[in-house]
Amino acid sequence: MSSSESQDAAASSEAQLSKKAAKKEAAKQDKLRRRQEIASAAAATAGLSVDEADPLGGNYGDVPLVELQSKAPADVAEWTRVEALGGALENRTVLIRGRAQAIRPVGKKMAFLVIRENGFTVQCLVQAQPDTVSPQMVKFAAALSRESIVDVEGVVSIPAAPIKGATQQVEIQVRKLYCISRAVPTLPINLEDAARSEIEIEKALQAGEQLVRVNQDTRLNFRVLDVRTPANQGIFRIQSHVANAFRQFLLSESFVEIHTPKLIAGSSEGGAAVFRLDYKGQPACLAQSPQLHKQMSICGDFGRVFEIGPVFRAEDSYTHRHLCEFTGLDVEMEIKKHYFEVMDIVDRLFVAMFDSLNQHCKKDLEAVGSQYPFEPLKYLRNTLRLTYEEGIQMLKDVGIEIEPFGDLNTEAERKLGQLVLEKYGTEFYILHRYPLAVRPFYTMPCYDNPAYSNSFDVFIRGEEIISGAQRVHVPEFLEQRAAACGIDVKTISTYIDSFRYGAPPHGGFGVGLERVVMLFCGLNNIRKTSLFPRDPLRIAP
Repeated sequence: MSSSESQDAAASSEAQLSKKAAKKEAAKQDKLRRRQEIASAAAATAGLSVDEADPLGGNYGDVPLVELQSKAPADVAEWTRVEALGGALENRTVLIRGRAQAIRPVGKKMAFLVIRENGFTVQCLVQAQPDTVSPQMVKFAAALSRESIVDVEGVVSIPAAPIKGATQQVEIQVRKLYCISRAVPTLPINLEDAARSEIEIEKALQAGEQLVRVNQDTRLNFRVLDVRTPANQGIFRIQSHVANAFRQFLLSESFVEIHTPKLIAGSSEGGAAVFRLDYKGQPACLAQSPQLHKQMSICGDFGRVFEIGPVFRAEDSYTHRHLCEFTGLDVEMEIKKHYFEVMDIVDRLFVAMFDSLNQHCKKDLEAVGSQYPFEPLKYLRNTLRLTYEEGIQMLKDVGIEIEPFGDLNTEAERKLGQLVLEKYGTEFYILHRYPLAVRPFYTMPCYDNPAYSNSFDVFIRGEEIISGAQRVHVPEFLEQRAAACGIDVKTISTYIDSFRYGAPPHGGFGVGLERVVMLFCGLNNIRKTSLFPRDPLRIAP
């Protein structure tokens, strides 16, 4: 190697080392900056931000921890909910608590705050005035970090012009301001960015402006912030309403709510999607559904039962449709003559649920639709019912061949949903009498053709949300079916034995809560409707 080549190599090596050193130093500075931010927030919490020389200093500041340790009981009626703030409270003094959603100083003697509580917002004006609000108090307000929790006391006024940046059309003239909990100065995600719709982002791009897009993984990494957006608040309030509507309808139909074990011997449905574990030297698994114990409860003479609880599926692939843990809405009931009795419950339950959502969740649906636009679900007063054979015939008529005794794949289900919408004007329908080969071992075969079964699936917008069926209640037949499906009968012996003491004909169904909300709201990813999702790639937060 020549002398010049050696010098070039040395220079290149030095440049690489320099780049590495620069990166290392940048990381060090970033870490130091974060520590300083935390230290600043801690100092503020200790009450160091109040100017002790200010004679009005008692009207503002950070509340010391000792005051937040349940020091003395208080009448919560002293606080007014932001939602309740309206013209009727004009000139009244109110006390509210909420998050500082927006902070806008206007010079040294005025600052506007937007305070948010449970999705409702109100504008607050902090303006320097003799004997009530000092310039130091305005400075304190302007220095608050966004998303900090504050108590605001002030007088309600009605501004001359409409307030665009808040839900409540009143303004609070602030007299006292106390910080209960400070957020760090720099949040990992900006709520304004997280609340932005794809339509806004695309419009901005067309206008030559690039807005921040918060991707799904980032949202989930900082889920506690992400769920504060209006759309996410709407999603989970809708989810709460779905679960409550499910419970209340079934209670009104004389169902009993039960709670079954999630740690079981064997597996509830068989197959590979099972979380297996060792239970003190015995093989066990997490329940794929409460199926076996629902049926045992029917044998226990309850007649009609339901459960709302977690179920587990060891999914291998990461898709928009599946989670490894989700909330199951499960039903089991005696039947007198026909499995249509179970389908009748499904029909009335979901029509009532959809009606209730449309009537009572308008604000939440609007919030979801603002960020994730969707068309209202189309459904009939009497839910459409098609046999599996009728469904695959509709597909064949448009050139899609389906295995007669096979299952429908995702693409076929979506296409059938499209055909049903075009022909019958509904996005909610029941497909029944499935091939026995694609159903669980406890499914009752059809009386007239054992290749088919007394089973059904229910669809919303071309995707399955419910599987249900009449169950096998004859123990000897159950043993045959379990063995045929590759299930070790010994691992479910207590389940099978429960049918030896007299078991009525019965049936039931299972619903995925997250899927119902996802499809009702026309969302494209089930993680959006799971508060803290668990999938093949995620077990935190």
